[in-house]
Amino acid sequence: MRFTKMQGLGNDYLYVFGDIPENAPEISRRLSDRRFGAGSDGMIYISGSSTADFSMRIFNADGSEAEMCGNGIRCVGKYVYDKGYTDRKTLTVETLSGIKKLSLDVRRGKVRSVSVEMGQAKTGDDVTVAVRGKRLVCTPVSVGNPHAVFFTENAETVPLEEIGPVIEYAPVFGRRVNVEFASVMPGNTVRMRVWERGSGITMACGTGACAAAAAAVKKKLCSADVPVTVVLDGGKLTVNVSRDGLITMTGPAETVYEGETEI
Repeated sequence: MRFTKMQGLGNDYLYVFGDIPENAPEISRRLSDRRFGAGSDGMIYISGSSTADFSMRIFNADGSEAEMCGNGIRCVGKYVYDKGYTDRKTLTVETLSGIKKLSLDVRRGKVRSVSVEMGQAKTGDDVTVAVRGKRLVCTPVSVGNPHAVFFTENAETVPLEEIGPVIEYAPVFGRRVNVEFASVMPGNTVRMRVWERGSGITMACGTGACAAAAAAVKKKLCSADVPVTVVLDGGKLTVNVSRDGLITMTGPAETVYEGETEI
């Protein structure tokens, strides 16, 4: 099996074009291992679609399937353009959370960054979560997949590795949740760190950045209709949240290497 390793702000996946094998979860667990595999946050399969230009399926490092991946879908846009599957700079991708529209920024024949129309964020009322004897308040947000956004004075000091998995599996969230800790900074900027459902701590999370920006706008910590800069461990994303909750995310997409393995 040939694959391409790609990353968006350090959130890395292995990309395969073609049919999805029945044992895709097992393949993702094995190849995502950073010691015995290629090393990644998961695998993304790109296929044709009857309702969009392409479709994508996302399998996390633990083999579970995700509805959507913001950094991943930007890399899908780069993959299909750079490899000649399309010559269009505007295209649609079918995901488990619906069809997303991509706009490709092409320079010297290669995609450098991608803007994604993520749809409408659904921001719920605050929820209190019991975490190791403490009660923490979060804002639940859905951007096609579930997120719990916790605002804190300093996201850098949060022991994410310890409490991330506890919150991910908290019964109040049902089928697990992505966890973001965010600190609001001057200039419509949010510093965010993430524990991704099924992958653990990652360098960046595109949907998480969208969720954090949407929650910040709802709480009037950031302004609507003004680009929000979300600073992640792997770099910066630009997220625009309209007054009616529609989100557009813009960020880089890069190819790391091409690989081949026996499966």
